[in-house]
Amino acid sequence: MATVGSQAPSALPGGPEGHEHSPARQPPATVPAPPAATLAASGELLRALAAPVRIAIVLQLRAGERCVHELVDALEVTQPLISQHLRVLKAAGVVRGERRGREVVYHLVDDHLAHIVVDAVAHVQEGARNE
Repeated sequence: MATVGSQAPSALPGGPEGHEHSPARQPPATVPAPPAATLAASGELLRALAAPVRIAIVLQLRAGERCVHELVDALEVTQPLISQHLRVLKAAGVVRGERRGREVVYHLVDDHLAHIVVDAVAHVQEGARNE
């Protein structure tokens, strides 16, 4: 039994010249790509969110602003680790800190990023329920 990767291009529907679509299905409209700089910045933003502790921080901040010791207590990780992850999130423009006396209180810059994280978590949880 051959796999798709082992088939010659001419053996695939549409042959090497291009794709054929059934008459009942119209190809989707072409969507213009954002500028390369926008795509690169979006990739950097997603990389900043790509650590479990940073995802947990965003979920905590979605519920309300927090100082470092509150994040340490909620997430049960060390203060240096929380501070390191907050620096990454701050550099990516995900969170902003505001000094209040001796503490710095962190909050999300906007809700767009919280939606990305919540949707990713929900997607994984739905996949786990369907297995």
